[in-house]
Amino acid sequence: MVEGLGSVLAAAWGAGCGLTSYSENIGAIGITKVASRRVIQYGAAIMLVLGMVGKVGALFAAIPEPIMGGIFIVMFSVVSAVGLSSLQFVDLNSSRNLFVLGASLFLGLCVPDWVRRHPAAIATGSAEVDQVFRVLLSTSMFVGGFVGIFLDNTVPGTPEERGLHGWREHECGGEATGDDGSPGESVTVKECYDPPGSSCIANRIPFSRFLPFSPNFRGFGR
Repeated sequence: MVEGLGSVLAAAWGAGCGLTSYSENIGAIGITKVASRRVIQYGAAIMLVLGMVGKVGALFAAIPEPIMGGIFIVMFSVVSAVGLSSLQFVDLNSSRNLFVLGASLFLGLCVPDWVRRHPAAIATGSAEVDQVFRVLLSTSMFVGGFVGIFLDNTVPGTPEERGLHGWREHECGGEATGDDGSPGESVTVKECYDPPGSSCIANRIPFSRFLPFSPNFRGFGR
């Protein structure tokens, strides 16, 4: 949500650089095991300074393409593996989970290919609406993700079967618990990912606890 809001503001202000998060960063974190915000901030500052030196840019441009190809192979391999690792707490012996996973992958691959082959099949009477549907239905990530989210939240299944309890215990180290006894978010995680000073500001705004991107958000049911 915050990423989308930032993109809207950047477009309104005429920013000429991309603001979306890149999957390559996930691969870099998986390889280096470094996810500290301070490292990223210092690295960004160093790159900004070095970007003003032409010789440094020429050095990066001189890196052979085979080396860059090898880097990308390793990086995107880790990205793919990270996506598959999301299933580590899911019960893959459950026919319910196998159906959700299989339908998401199958439709995510088939529907975009069919839409690209038959673009005229989408005809709502409005060229703008047709274009929106074509873009969405030709995007594999959207189709697969939408189908997966829809089926996972509509097909009956226990939290243990869906892997929700396993993920909560994994994220909190099996120690922190919420107000209702369920695993909650640890203080260390909150302090690591909250922007500096955001908690103080959010605590002064009562309704901020209902905003999912707010530091003091604890769920809609609390």
